This record gives sequence, C-alpha cells and structure tokens, in this order.
Amino acid sequence: MEKMPTPLASFQAIHHVIFVLAAAILLKSNVVCGRHSHHQRHDFDYCAISCRGHSASLTDFGGVGDGTTSNTKAFQTAIDNLSQFESEGGSMLFVPPGKWLTGSFNLTSHFTLYLHKDALLLASQDESEWAVIDPLPSYGRGRDTQGGRYISLIFGTNLTDVVITGDNGTIDGQGDTWWTKFRKGQLQYTRPYLIEIMYSENVQISNLTLLNSPSWNVHPIYSSNVIVQGLTILAPVTSPNTDGINPDSCTNTRIEDCYIVSGDDCIAVKSGWDQYGIAFGMPTKQLVIRRLTCISPFSAMIALGSEMSGGIQDVRAEDILAINTESGVRIKTAVGRGGYVKDIYVRRVTMKTMKWAFWMTGNYGSHADNDYDPNALPVIQNINYRDMIAENVTMAGRLEGIPGDPFTGICISNVTIELSKSAKKVPWNCTDIEGISSDVSPMPCNQLAGPSSGYVAEGCEFPTESLPIDNLEIQTCSYRRKYSLGNHVVKQHL
Repeated sequence: MEKMPTPLASFQAIHHVIFVLAAAILLKSNVVCGRHSHHQRHDFDYCAISCRGHSASLTDFGGVGDGTTSNTKAFQTAIDNLSQFESEGGSMLFVPPGKWLTGSFNLTSHFTLYLHKDALLLASQDESEWAVIDPLPSYGRGRDTQGGRYISLIFGTNLTDVVITGDNGTIDGQGDTWWTKFRKGQLQYTRPYLIEIMYSENVQISNLTLLNSPSWNVHPIYSSNVIVQGLTILAPVTSPNTDGINPDSCTNTRIEDCYIVSGDDCIAVKSGWDQYGIAFGMPTKQLVIRRLTCISPFSAMIALGSEMSGGIQDVRAEDILAINTESGVRIKTAVGRGGYVKDIYVRRVTMKTMKWAFWMTGNYGSHADNDYDPNALPVIQNINYRDMIAENVTMAGRLEGIPGDPFTGICISNVTIELSKSAKKVPWNCTDIEGISSDVSPMPCNQLAGPSSGYVAEGCEFPTESLPIDNLEIQTCSYRRKYSLGNHVVKQHL
C-alpha cells in the first residue's frame, strides 16, 4: 500500500481535537446507562441486550489486580463456574478496579463480562498463555503465516447471548512485542486479536477502550445479531494490521458511536479469502455503520474486502467523520477472489485531509496460496455515495475495475471535494468502471459523467426501510453487589 506523508504536529493537533469531541459524545451517550454508586459496593446500572440473574467478581476467584500476577486461571475458573447459570437467568462477571494481567480466556452463553471504568486488562506477553487454534475455514490459513493462529484474548464460539461491556474500562493488548516479531518475520503463527466471537448469535461489544492490539481489535465472524457500540480503539498509526472492527461473514450487524485511530482500516468488512471463502459461502450482509470517527493515515475509513469471497451485500454507512485518513470507503478485490460486493449505500460523510476520497481496487492481489481460481472474478455493482464533503484531498477518485470484469452501477451524488495545493493534475482516474453522477465537484471522469446538474441519480438513494438489527432492544440492567455466597456467586437484584 502506498504511504502518505503526514506532518506529525498537524496529526497530533487533529487527534487531540477529535478525541475531546469523541469523549464528549461517548460520555453523553453513557449518562443514562452509567449510573454508579460511589460506595465500594460498586452498584451501577448498565445497558445490555440481556440482564443477568447471577453475578460474581473476579476477586471471588482469586483475581489479583497488581499488574504482574497472571489472572488467566482466575478468569477461566470464574467463567466456568458461572456457566452453570446459563439456563437460570444467565450470569455476569464483574472486573473491579485494578490492573489485571491475563492470557486468553473463553466466554460462555447467557453471559456478561463487565469492566469497571478503572479496570485495566493487560494482555500477557507470554506466548505460552496463548493457545494455537486452527485457521478459519473461510481463510484456509493464518493471515500472518501458513497454518494456525494464536487464540484471541477474549474468545467465544458457538455462543448465544453474550455481552462484553463496561463503563469504558480498558483492554490493553500490549502489542508492541507482537508488532516487532511480525516485522522481523519471527512469528510461527498468526498474531492474536483482542476480541473474537465465532458461530454465535445475539452479541454485544460496547463501552470499552481498546489499546494496542497485536493485530485486529474486534472480529465477529460467522455470527448474527451483533451490536458493536461506543468503543474507543487506539493504536499507533504505524502499527501493522491493527484494524478497528472487522465484521466477517456476519448477518445483521450494527456498528455505531465508535472512535478509532489505527494502523490499518478503521472498519474492514470481510467474508473469506479466495477459494476458501468461495467454498465456505457465508456472506456479510445487513450491516449498519453510523456515527464513526476514523483516523488512519495509511488505510481506509471503511474497507470492503479484500477478503470478500463469500460476498458482501446491503451495507449502510452514514454520519461518518474521517480525518487524516488515506481513503474514505475503499473496495478491495482481485482476480481469484470471486464473490461480490453489491448494494452498498453511504451518505453524510465528512472527510478532512485525505489521499483519496473514493478508491476502488481490482488488482489488490495478496492470495491465500497459489491454488486460487484465476477464473473466479468478483462482481462489484450498485455502489452508492451521496451527500459528502471533503477538503484537503490529493485525488478525488481512483476507481480501477478489472479488465473484462468492470465494476458497474456506481452512483455518486451531491459530493463536493476540495483539492489540496499538492493535488494531482487529474483529479479522477477511472478504468473498467461504469456509473452515473450528479452535482459532483470536481467534475468526475467520463465513465461517471451521468445526468446533468440538479438531477439526483436514482441509484444513489439511501434505503428508507430499517434492518432487523435496529429492532434489537437494549435494556437497562442493574448490578447490586451485596455479599458473597460460599460458591462465589452473588445474587443479582434487577
């Protein structure tokens, strides 16, 4: 990927301003669901898709929050114990103030993991605390290396009704060691993610701060009815592959009110890699993305692909701010991917200091192995952008389809792009694409010439009907910690 030079002072100033704004927005959004007692009982209300009938604290199971004692066993023992209440109202594990060093642990169904605002989970840097698991079937191999991958810090598979939330408690992946090993080619397996939930339904990940992930931060995969809400995700902008949120072969997903600074795509929508994704055949569809703030100088605000071989359909993104980011929405694909990206709708986007406002790539490359099918061509169609403003942009659009397999049905309407002083002489570069446009400045390429000014292209209309995920209700739940029972479990009073 090409690199864009970024003045450090300018970036830091922008980062500070947006962080303050994002913090204010998140604080406002948490007022109703974050009523806390100031007593040591840790009484509070919180928002979740399900409330719980039982609860316990990590300290009930020997947890030590000193930043040096391993709590891997404490976490897993606590969750295993609480799993007995799956059919009795479910359970919650409360992580109190402290620095909790831990390796990977597995979640259970009908379960909530809740982090106090002063709780800090520190991911262990001891590789022996990270089990090696099989590669994802839709990928065929690890992303970093052939073969297996390290399990994610917080992991769950085949779950129903799982919540990972808090009062903006923090999870620090301490990724620097992993980044160094990756750059030096010293990894035997693919780096772990911070949170990965597989083959699950009714999932909520919300109101947390995620720092320095070894690789991707949040990865729901092969799952449905997923809400990701109110996350602050921060990683150095030069850290490798620290994507923010990657919905992967998921149906009915909602991502909203998140602030992301990363070394890769803020959001990357995926569905499998080459022949493995084609064979697995599970698309990502019915995805809502709204109220996102993104800073990623070397990657995209939202990427569709490049692993999109199972298909991506019906993505709706709106009310987004991208600052000092390489591109807005980017479609990444290649010969051999197969699959499709279609019915994409984006509106009300503000972009400041960008390399490209629009970017589509049909020659991304990067194959799982050499056994991909060169005749597997992706279908890219019905891509809609409207109501956007961009300033200080190097190039308005770089839209590159595939010879003999053009990207079709591209629609751009009511878009104003202010080019930078160092902008390319030709603001648009379009090959192997077809589409229409209206009220776009600067004037698009001939392939997007479209109707005259004043006409709103029909295909640019944003859908008016809601998706099922918007009907998934959030409840106000209460945690009232009064006493411990002999079996470590504290009764919840709702």
